[in-house]
Amino acid sequence: MRALLLHAPQALVAEAARRAVARARRGLVTSPEVSPGAGGGPRDASPEEAHDTGCADVDDADTTDRMHEIRAADNTVSAADRGSHMFVEGADELVHDDSARQANDWGARVAAELRLLERPSLRPVFNATGVVLHTNLGRAPLAAAALDAIVRTAGGATNLEYDIEQGRRGTRYSHCVALLCELTGAEDAIVVNNCAAALVLALNTLADGREAIISRGELIEIGGSFRVPDIMERSGAVLREVGTTNRTYVDDYRAAFGADTGALVKVHRSNFEVRGFVAEASVRDLSTIAGERGIPLVYDFGSGLMMDLAPYGLAGEPLARDGVRDGATLTLMSGDKLLGGPQAGIIVGQRDAVAACRTNPLCRALRVDKLTLAALEATLALYRDPLRAVRDIPALAMLTASADEVKERVESLGMALRAAGVACDVVASEATVGGGAFPSARIPSWSIALAGHAPGHDRALRNGQQPIVGRIEDHRLRLDLRSVPAALDADFTDALTHSLLEPRTHSPTDTASSAVSPTRASGAS
Repeated sequence: MRALLLHAPQALVAEAARRAVARARRGLVTSPEVSPGAGGGPRDASPEEAHDTGCADVDDADTTDRMHEIRAADNTVSAADRGSHMFVEGADELVHDDSARQANDWGARVAAELRLLERPSLRPVFNATGVVLHTNLGRAPLAAAALDAIVRTAGGATNLEYDIEQGRRGTRYSHCVALLCELTGAEDAIVVNNCAAALVLALNTLADGREAIISRGELIEIGGSFRVPDIMERSGAVLREVGTTNRTYVDDYRAAFGADTGALVKVHRSNFEVRGFVAEASVRDLSTIAGERGIPLVYDFGSGLMMDLAPYGLAGEPLARDGVRDGATLTLMSGDKLLGGPQAGIIVGQRDAVAACRTNPLCRALRVDKLTLAALEATLALYRDPLRAVRDIPALAMLTASADEVKERVESLGMALRAAGVACDVVASEATVGGGAFPSARIPSWSIALAGHAPGHDRALRNGQQPIVGRIEDHRLRLDLRSVPAALDADFTDALTHSLLEPRTHSPTDTASSAVSPTRASGAS
């Protein structure tokens, strides 16, 4: 602790001390958790949590002690402003002043705040939820080839907007085009920053100020409470709804045609299913009537699936090439879902329509950077060999692994945990695809089920040096290895045992960690 405080920048130590004082003051009101080695954050613990974590009630004597501590802490903040060395000495004196307060060691409090200040906001975590493409956890992890491409591109100058052959200014929209056309059969392609941006750009280009006709059954909500109709309206298009929630026919679209019709829109319902008394018009059906009137058809199919996964038990999701083959003017998809690449919005389709999108001034506001293009190009190149794609693209490798392969990994993890003294069981489970794809698919999988207090384990793993996010089921914390890349098994085991076996301490920000986490979130959209 002393070394940390001595070597950190003086201003940072002072800020950490101020935050610790502020947190301690709030603790007078909210009865903070206390645990050996660090000061707790302001939150009320249930009796069950108190038993699990060593949290004790704060009585009047504790409050008086804490008031004295805060007064002393104010003095150390002033010392920190004058020099970090003086602050560290003051902190040590505070510790030795009363050994009974070692559990609330002021120096440890400030050191904990300092670690938080130095810790990046965006950090790697282990996704052990069993939701392979978990939106809250960043969706698809990148292939090694994509990571290498990012490193090569980020380290210096590139030909992002420079035509090497002609020796003059080029365009960033030329990158990835050849591969996208090769893999989908499209005439042209453009990449923007996500699929919602692709939809806005497409409709603003083709139907600004005019009607965009869409089935009521496809006015869906995607992640983060964003709704497709709201996004469409931002494009400048006028929404024209046809049909009903469960049944929409080709004639419904045809009856809505008029002088103000700018485009037909079909949205693939990728994050839910409607069954029973249902009917919908296919892309091929809509392309036929759109062609009769010279009206463009925009198909938002979302998932970015580039190859058939039916041989691996995942059937029913359309492929990117299907929309192109069936006559959609523009087909839109995400880069970070089933495609397994970086976040991106991909538009493929007819040459004139893509060219119009490319020259739309809005395109500049939605453009992608060189790192996204580098990662996407490297990922797309893997699809030239489907077997290599399944092996090297982590999302596909996790989705297509057999249950026996996952079980073998989980059993190995269970042996390591039990050898370290952690009580656990190997249990069968069901994983899901996530990312708004294959909504009803349940993939046979295997998990580690930890014995003991599930919320306590959940909190401990999320507060580890590299957080681990699992799911609570049947009152036990389960860790499904299908959503953890096999290449990370050794790191996962180390992080798990470290978080479970090291003496329990609480971050000063335990208030935030008690909020709803991806452990209880579906991450499906």
